[in-house]
Order: sequence, then C-alpha cells, then structure tokens
Amino acid sequence: MKILVTGGAGFIGRWVVLQLLKAGHHVWAIDDLSNGNEANLAFTAAELAPLDPAEAMGQLTYRRGDIRDRELLAAWFAEHRFPLCYHLAAEINVQKSIDDPQDTFSRDVAGTFGLLELCRAYDTRFVFMSTCMVYSPAPEAGGIDEAHPVLPASPYAGAKLSGEHLTISYFHAYGLPVTVIRPFNTYGPYQKTNGEGGVVAIFVERALRGQPLHIFGDGTQTRDLLYVEDCARFVIQAGMDAAAVGQLLNAGSGREIPIVDLARLVGAVTGAADGFSVNHVDHPHPQSEIRRLLCDYSRAEALLGWRPLISLEEGIARTAAWLKEAKPELGGGAR
Repeated sequence: MKILVTGGAGFIGRWVVLQLLKAGHHVWAIDDLSNGNEANLAFTAAELAPLDPAEAMGQLTYRRGDIRDRELLAAWFAEHRFPLCYHLAAEINVQKSIDDPQDTFSRDVAGTFGLLELCRAYDTRFVFMSTCMVYSPAPEAGGIDEAHPVLPASPYAGAKLSGEHLTISYFHAYGLPVTVIRPFNTYGPYQKTNGEGGVVAIFVERALRGQPLHIFGDGTQTRDLLYVEDCARFVIQAGMDAAAVGQLLNAGSGREIPIVDLARLVGAVTGAADGFSVNHVDHPHPQSEIRRLLCDYSRAEALLGWRPLISLEEGIARTAAWLKEAKPELGGGAR
C-alpha cells in the first residue's frame, strides 16, 4: 500500500514509518523538522531485519516540508493517490502554543483542514492523532474512557480538539473513512531529552549523568506512560482495521504512576538510585497541568484487539539502553 505519514521524522512518526516499512508498505513521509529529525529515519539493518535494508529503505520517500504546502501535497496525492494517510504532524510544545496560539492554529487546525480536503478528493482513509491533553482529569476511581469530559487547557489541546471535530465531521458529512486517536503519554527511544516533553527520556538521561531530576510542583500528579512501539502499533492498526472507521480511540498502558514514583523507578531501573537527587520546581504553565491521567483503552481492545505489551520497567530499560548507545558518554558504545 502507498501510505502518507505527516510528521514522519518525529519521535512517534519514525516508529510508525519503521513498522510500515517492515510490513512491506511504500511510505511517503513529510516533516518540517520543527520537532523531528532526519536522522530518525536512518534506520539500521538490525531495525529493518529480516528485510534487506537497501530494499526496505527504497520503499521510503522523505521530503522536508510543511503540511500547509498545498502545492507539494496536492502533487503527491495526484501522483500516488494514497489509500491511507496517518496525520501525526503538529505543534507539540504546550508552552509555545500558549506563547504563539496563531501559529498553533495555523499548523494544527488549518493544516489538518487542508489534508482533509485532499483526502476527500482522493477518498483517502485518514487517521488523526490527537492527545490525552484534551481531557479533564481522571475521576478519583477508574480511568479515562472516550466519553470522559474534555477540558482543553491550552491552545495546543484546543487545536487538537478542533482537529478531532473537523476529522469526524468529514466522516458524517462526506462518508470519508476517518479515525481519531488519543494516545496517552508516549515515551521511549528517540524521544528528545530537552524541552518540556519527554519526562521519561529526560529523567533517564539525567539519572545516567548523576544530575538532579526536576519535578514540577509536588510530583503527585500522575501519568499513564505508553511505550512508543506499542503506540506505533496502535496508530497503524487504527488505520488498517475497518472496525476503527468513524471511531475515537484511546491508547495507554492502563497504569498510572505519580511523577515522584517515576523518578524513583528510573533510578532503580538505571542503577542510579544513589547517584541523583530530586528538585521540585515551579511549573511553567500550571493552568494546563492535568493532575491525574489514567487510560481506559477497553474500546481499542474490543474493536482492534490492541493492548500494550511493554511494561514501564522494560520500557525504561530500553530507553536507557538506547541513550547509552546514542550518547557514549553515558556509558555505552558508539552507534
């Protein structure tokens, strides 16, 4: 199948592209590199095994570009008539969305509209990646299912919710086969260790360096952490399975952990428990903080047979191993 992946050089995008290539698909990836990295698409022979690396990479076409570049995308659609589009490109920085909401609207709402119009013209199945940040906090007992109230507390979350509604409207108005997905806090190899996101990768690198771990507030806020390969598998299934058409689907681990406990777990898994300390710092945007996140993924399990396979402990260990390999000064070998 010929498949378009927007944001394909990003953290989650590169894992989606990799799994699609391993399944034998032809992939066209576009990314403006505002958050992605071309090096993310330099897959190793081990990652592509048992495929021939040259043949597998020959199935990938990458272009640095903006999803708002209608001329480029229109040409791609006209030439390749994609049956499927995974729309992962977005502004992911919450603080940046607060500082510059107009740019966030342009990327995440207007950009999504342009893609939907092209998908409508070519009857292309469309998967829109949203976020758990659209939700209000989880109740005292139980997790967040797809019927849980929304409370977008930042322009980032508001733009994602707008993109969701646009996407679903094309299903009802035009019969376009669409799916909206809301992954919870995704982590793993190739996640950035700077900036505001990526708490696991940031904690792991700082622990390996023997540096203090910075926690916003008292650290009792909880997160549901989903390993990136489980997330990518979910993204792909949401676009391949007919049962997902017209649906809104959560994906998470079904396990919540307070950030203070995550810090201790990172210390234990990395063997750095005695080599780092914790600093409690002010949150840069407390108004957008969701105090409790716990995913109820029962709908995805019922419709797609999907469930997470990698435990938090294993995921942290894999993230640490990747960081050591990528950054030899942390104690691993050269890549």
